[in-house]
Amino acid sequence: MREKILNDLITAMKSQDKETLSVLRMVKGAMQLEEINKKSELNDEDVIGVLSKQIKTRKESILDFEKAGRTDLIEQTNKEIEILNRYMPEQLSIDDVLKVIDEAFSTVNPTNQSDMGKLMGYVTPKLKGKADMGFVSKTIKERLSNL
Repeated sequence: MREKILNDLITAMKSQDKETLSVLRMVKGAMQLEEINKKSELNDEDVIGVLSKQIKTRKESILDFEKAGRTDLIEQTNKEIEILNRYMPEQLSIDDVLKVIDEAFSTVNPTNQSDMGKLMGYVTPKLKGKADMGFVSKTIKERLSNL
């Protein structure tokens, strides 16, 4: 995946696709920073983690832009998210995510809010990069509060 991003970066340079080039340069920088922190080359899972952070940051920015009424920046940021999503694995449907959460509840058998960590520990390896972990966390918290 890392190589695909770097190859697409070169392609974007050659075709003078400024939007894609800008986003991929930011991703490349984030990947290099992560490699320095990790002290080794990133595997696909690590790259997905970097991409997820980039998408999450942009979604948070969109909320700020909405508060400020900056529709031009919202549009630009949505385009950046689209470019980043090209490299993410296919996202699971809400039904599939809920099935994994149900499976976690039946396996862990939580009794109160303090079992949140156990549940997240169970679902995170199965859903990381394939689902919005904010939604997953929120759903688990709601279900725990109904116990």
